[in-house]
Amino acid sequence: MTNWQERISINPNVCHGKACIKGTRIMVSVVLDNLADGLTFEEIVTDYPPLTLEDVKAAIAYAAELTREEELLPLR
Repeated sequence: MTNWQERISINPNVCHGKACIKGTRIMVSVVLDNLADGLTFEEIVTDYPPLTLEDVKAAIAYAAELTREEELLPLR
């Protein structure tokens, strides 16, 4: 399993404190939105050259961790 803590950072001075891929200003939500739109890992890495395949996997692992740890509110 990918250790997302090595690749994801949350810094209040970067992207308003949103989770980003370390060393970039690419938010995890951008990676996940691209995956949701059907892009492959390879397409995302091509579209965002600072990213690696491991960064994309880390974004997924981070999102999975959030769903295990947070209380989810029903969608309206």
